[in-house]
Amino acid sequence: MASTMNSKQTELNGELQSCPCKKYKMGNNKVTVVLGAQWGDEGKGKLVDLLAQDSDIVCRCQGGNNAGHTVVVDGKEFDFHLLPSGIINSKCTSVIGNGVVIHLPGLFEELKKNEDKGMKDWQNRLIISDRAHLVLDIHQQVDGLQEAEKGKNSLGTTKKGIGPTYSSKASRNGIRIGDLLGDFQLFEEKFRTLAESYKRMFPSLVVDVESELTRYKKYGQQIRPLVRDTVSYLYKEIENGKRVLVEGANAAMLDIDFGTYPYVTSSNCSIGGVCTGLGLPPSVIGDVLGVVKAYTTRVGDGPFPTELKDDTGRLLQERGHEVGVTTKRVRRCGWLDLVVVRYTAMVNGYSHLCLTKLDILDTLKEIKIGIAYKLHGKRIDYFPSSMKELSEVEVEYVSMPGWRSSAAAARSMDQLPEAARHYIKTIEDFLYIPIKYIGVGPGRECIIFAD
Repeated sequence: MASTMNSKQTELNGELQSCPCKKYKMGNNKVTVVLGAQWGDEGKGKLVDLLAQDSDIVCRCQGGNNAGHTVVVDGKEFDFHLLPSGIINSKCTSVIGNGVVIHLPGLFEELKKNEDKGMKDWQNRLIISDRAHLVLDIHQQVDGLQEAEKGKNSLGTTKKGIGPTYSSKASRNGIRIGDLLGDFQLFEEKFRTLAESYKRMFPSLVVDVESELTRYKKYGQQIRPLVRDTVSYLYKEIENGKRVLVEGANAAMLDIDFGTYPYVTSSNCSIGGVCTGLGLPPSVIGDVLGVVKAYTTRVGDGPFPTELKDDTGRLLQERGHEVGVTTKRVRRCGWLDLVVVRYTAMVNGYSHLCLTKLDILDTLKEIKIGIAYKLHGKRIDYFPSSMKELSEVEVEYVSMPGWRSSAAAARSMDQLPEAARHYIKTIEDFLYIPIKYIGVGPGRECIIFAD
């Protein structure tokens, strides 16, 4: 009896030794995360491009092609919507995680445009999760119809189909990349069911089902070599010591839970979305870098306490070239709002900040920073969840003299104008978060590493 038990134990030990999960531990290797700390368009792409030079893998974890990141390399401008910005680094693998929703026609168009600009060898460096959901043209049509139904109460969405796709996902009638690559008959059944469901809701919806099925069969063949289980892939790579960088899309104030709801996107673009959108445990998250524009912008509707509707606001728009990469809409501009950044820091736990577009303030005689909100004459210590309350707050500002000289020419902290250094220190002192990077222009070379 004892010999039999010993034999079984030896057999079990052998199985455990060969099991890929025998060491369910990622050691001390940590993932670096870059997140937008305001309403988006902070310049995350440029920081990701810089950090990707020292990374092995760059990941997108949520959102879709409603995001827009611009990267300038050697004077050449690359625009990314679905692709991680690090893909132009030829030594870096790019991962599109399960939390991203993917419009395949848009993805292929984006790949072609950036390939024409000089992006090379992406076929061997792009991995797409089989669990990622598909944004279909039906979703984009529905997005437009839903906005039209709301009339004056529309939210100003990008009409890229992102909201309807996440709704399909939550309703459990969404279609994933893995469905497209599996039994095509099952994909066809799911597609027809989804199309019929939307037609019942929107009688004006026009869908050529047969044509779409033919088109997606071809897309499946094109995308197949890029698709795999990214959860196990990332687990193994982190365990093996690979340096992983995660690029958040959109920004914390657009987060579906913590943003200015309902003027938000349909995904979690705060730190929680990194874990659920890639299948990473919280224990592997290391540095969380919050990207903050030196002033505040937002696209579309919704309360904006520090908004400037005067000549200063127009100057920021013009000098900052504040036009959306995805929407082409002019961005609303205002003073830096540290109430917003402090709130998103509570949610995301930034270890450091990257302050971008400091040079856009070069010509201003006076600069203001929002440091507190008053509601009905009393200072409040929270960020309002009610859009009515947020639209009624009075902002308390600190004012300081502008530097009226070029920060754009600086390549180190000591080369910045004294007033610009004072501006940076004021932000750090208020937030108790060190500013590690400072952007003073569009290119890689225009990022100052703070001492």
